This record gives sequence, structure tokens and C-alpha cells, in this order.
Amino acid sequence: MITVLYTYLDTPIGPLLLAGDGVGLSKVGFPAGKGRVAPREVWRRDDDQFVEVRSQLTAYFARELRTFDLELAPEGTPFQLSVWKALSGIPYGTTISYGELATRLNRPGASRAVGAANGANPIPIIVPCHRVIGANGTLTGFGGGIETKRHLLALEAGEQANDAQKSLF
Repeated sequence: MITVLYTYLDTPIGPLLLAGDGVGLSKVGFPAGKGRVAPREVWRRDDDQFVEVRSQLTAYFARELRTFDLELAPEGTPFQLSVWKALSGIPYGTTISYGELATRLNRPGASRAVGAANGANPIPIIVPCHRVIGANGTLTGFGGGIETKRHLLALEAGEQANDAQKSLF
């Protein structure tokens, strides 16, 4: 059995849980919302792990990094993995709709399935599911909550987060 290691990183959107086998990152968990991830009893906290992940996320939140280069180890179905790979191709500061993402996967009628896979993304921010929005331009569900999604999109657009967003946590 592979030991799952975890640590936390304090960020402007709250403490993010980082988990994996010490080599590949398999989870990024938000402090609140449906994407909240709590460590399981069998996981072992090791704050010396995920040095590069912490470094790159810190640079991202400081607007010094636009593309992550990390060893990732997401677990999912082949369809989910294909959606998550496609998410990684959405450029920094850009948004697309679920329908557009489905079309990019040559599955134009599968926007709901794409949405479900997007919602199951275990490595948000790094695999940028926050860059997918509704067809009419509205912000739709997000594991860390809509305010967190708004904050991430504003960060990438170069906008200053408002005081309410800065004090989310």
C-alpha cells in the first residue's frame, strides 16, 4: 500500500491541502466548499514534502508563474483523465465554456459529462478547472466555491482582489 503524504500551504484563498506519494501530487484540497479535502487517518503529515509544489503555487499567487511544471498523479477514469489533460491546455487568463471543452475533446454533445469530470478534478488550480465557465459567461460551480473561482480568475486577469475576497478565510 502506498503511503499518502500531505501538507498544507497558506494562500490568499486559504490553506490548501497538498497530498500525494511524495513524488507525484494527487490532490489539492480547498479549506471549504464541496472541494474540501480532509486528510484520512492513514495519511501521514510531512511538511518537508511537496517543496516544488509549494514553491510554484506561491509563485502563481504572486503572479510570477503562469504555467505549472510538476509531477502529477491524478486518479480517475480514462475519460476524466482526458478532460483533465485538456484543462491543462487552457492558457492562463483565458476562460472557455464546458461546450468548448467538449468540442476540444471531439465530444461536442458531452458537455454535461465534461462538466462532471471537470468537477471531479482532484488537482484544482494546477489543473485549471476554474477556467471553465458557463456558455453565457457566468461563473458556474467550483469545488472551492464561486468566490474562490472569482478570485482565481481575477488574479489571472491581473485585477486586484477586492477586500471581501481577500478576507475569505
